[in-house]
Amino acid sequence: MEYLYIGKLVNTHGIKGEVRLLSNFRHKDKVFVKGMEFYVGRDKKRYVVESYRKHKNFDMVVFDGIHDINLIEHLKGSMVYINKEDLKLDKDTYLSFDLIGFNVIIDNNFVGIITDVLDTPANEVLVLDNNVMIPYVKAFIKDINMDKKEVVVENVKGLLS
Repeated sequence: MEYLYIGKLVNTHGIKGEVRLLSNFRHKDKVFVKGMEFYVGRDKKRYVVESYRKHKNFDMVVFDGIHDINLIEHLKGSMVYINKEDLKLDKDTYLSFDLIGFNVIIDNNFVGIITDVLDTPANEVLVLDNNVMIPYVKAFIKDINMDKKEVVVENVKGLLS
């Protein structure tokens, strides 16, 4: 099982077992759904999402069978993960960190290799080995070829200069 970090359980909310998560995970619509399995804390204890709602900048979750603050309070400050295999992404949608090591091509020319991904409030940014940074958004990414391990990027004026 490969765990994906999705956020941090920062507090409880009310007395009926609801918890507050802080998450910048890009695919929340695929993760914060009834029946999704979360793995919480260092020991990655399994919890199943019973309900979800958004409240201010928090993701609010109730886990199956836990309807008492006393049963969940010990998890404050814990990291929350999912099993990568449980994440069902749409066709042609990839996790940004899966692209690390891929070659970047602009106008049929090799530009660099993706070495890191920065998570910014606006969007993720692909960092190349030559310190070029490319926003990971559809306007810039023309194609991702998983077999060739290649990302084809639109030649946008000012991107490389």
